[in-house]
Amino acid sequence: MANKHNEKRVGINIRSQFNKVQTGVKNGVFIFSSPLSVAEFANKINKPSSEILKYMFIKGKMININTILNEEEIGELCLEFNLDFEKKTDVNETNVLSNINVYDKPEDLVARPPIVTIMGHVDHGKTTLLDYIRKTHVVKGEAGGITQHIGAYQVVYDNQKITFLDTPGHAAFTKMRARGANVTDIVVLVVAADDGIKPQTEEAIDHAKAAKAPIIVFINKIDKPNINVEKVLSQLSDKDLLSEEWGGNTIVVKGSALTGKGVSDLLKAILTMAEVNEYKANPKRLAMGVVIESNVDRGLGPVATILINNGTLVKGDFIIAGSAYGRVRILFDENMKEIDSAPPAKPVKITGLNEPPAVGEKFIVSTDERDVKNIAEKIKLFKQQEERQHQLNLSIIKKEDNIKVLTVILKIDVNGSLEAIKPMLNSIKVEGAKLILLRVALGGINESDINLAKASNAVIIGFNIKPSRSIKDIAQEQKVNILFYDVIYHLKQDVENMMFGVLEPETQEQETAEATILQLWHHSDVGMIAGCKVSNGEINRNDFARVLRDGKVIVSTKIASMKHLKENVNKISAGMECGIVLTNFNDVKVGDIIQTYKLITVKHTSNAKL
Repeated sequence: MANKHNEKRVGINIRSQFNKVQTGVKNGVFIFSSPLSVAEFANKINKPSSEILKYMFIKGKMININTILNEEEIGELCLEFNLDFEKKTDVNETNVLSNINVYDKPEDLVARPPIVTIMGHVDHGKTTLLDYIRKTHVVKGEAGGITQHIGAYQVVYDNQKITFLDTPGHAAFTKMRARGANVTDIVVLVVAADDGIKPQTEEAIDHAKAAKAPIIVFINKIDKPNINVEKVLSQLSDKDLLSEEWGGNTIVVKGSALTGKGVSDLLKAILTMAEVNEYKANPKRLAMGVVIESNVDRGLGPVATILINNGTLVKGDFIIAGSAYGRVRILFDENMKEIDSAPPAKPVKITGLNEPPAVGEKFIVSTDERDVKNIAEKIKLFKQQEERQHQLNLSIIKKEDNIKVLTVILKIDVNGSLEAIKPMLNSIKVEGAKLILLRVALGGINESDINLAKASNAVIIGFNIKPSRSIKDIAQEQKVNILFYDVIYHLKQDVENMMFGVLEPETQEQETAEATILQLWHHSDVGMIAGCKVSNGEINRNDFARVLRDGKVIVSTKIASMKHLKENVNKISAGMECGIVLTNFNDVKVGDIIQTYKLITVKHTSNAKL
């Protein structure tokens, strides 16, 4: 059924964006779209292949007419033969969504809210700042101070809206940019006044500059003792971020995310920069934008959090995002309130897709449902072919001599984490070692993963995923190692150390018990009490705890109190029933698993066989 709003909004014919590049020499410029063989290149520039082979031979490269020339070699040869060169992209079903170009009349453009990304080093206060701005409680279970999932939130300050995008580390930010998703207008760089610029701060600066996004610096924690703001300003200047008070152009705001000092000044700076840069969009067209999170919800099915860059999204619109497509059934705002439509720069969660789209995928609304389905199927087929080629490459890698191989099966909770972690792991380079990601998938660790790990001598890594007791027993029986992480930064460090061969002494978890929630009741003084039965181990009063639901970690917290037969107890053993209150968390459900653990310091050697 056609959406009643469609006639009021400008649409776009997706196939009109297709373009086959006409390669060859035009006005002294060689235009190409992909690598070419020596014979193909010679034919297109009207030169004999022998001249190209001769030039490359002089350069010390032994090639033949079937050798494929890469982009750099094509450019070098063009300059040798007095030609300029330009690479253009063939646009077809497989990449059209990343190459959509639309023209909006100036009179149709209106101001839209700025889209802001908060970046910085672990524990420098990114989430505390965002949380204060939103005027909500501190995010629970955010391990190590690093945000693991992507979320987007819209706030109002001085009667003006600002959209904040929260990224799981800088890898996701780069991934979106690599896909042509221009999601961020402004980067807020958080630097702790008592800690200064750290490696991840430098990475954030590099990513922001690569994205050509203006940077506003928020020097946080100025209420703490032993701070050195001048040192921070000096470090910033070394990174070409010279503050305005030192005569530069970088806006620097000093404050405290904990107390709120300076936050108003930061928001004013964001709105001022937005006014200067004039961020605009056309609300009178069908929506287009980018996917910033996705997962499968047990009740709602495939769910995607999207950010609208241009146009207006309306309930009932037909949408395509990579190989995912469908009609928008429900739109939720950031407070999970149902809405009928969403304007530019609005983050919304939608249902109605046939599968969860990949984070960073561009989406577009179309009125041609049949065409959208065909394009989505072509994209899916192309991805499958790429995956098969990747597996073929892995089989070749395994045959290399004198190379240590760390084989990993990676299981992750949601797509946002996956899109951050997978490219991060692939970027790790250790001389003499090779990392193979044998399986990367969403969902809990299962027996199939154990069998594959056993057969391939792989280590299983779960990110925000914990195996059940039965799966752990199978893994132990099969002598398969399972490592658990809930901080991306720690995962990267440990994988690098495993590739070097040895892990340094570190703090690790030692599981103490596991209990199943059988019933719930609410107490006015302590909150939700979970009636549990301890299936194994012994729970101690001061243990750390995590709540698992369908194999996914819902929250990491601590045991606040325990009761057995109406008496407060300090420990409870396997086979016994008890009432448990968790610290600062009440959203438990019957059937949830409470896992408890202690933190111990150990000298850790690599669990993977290199």
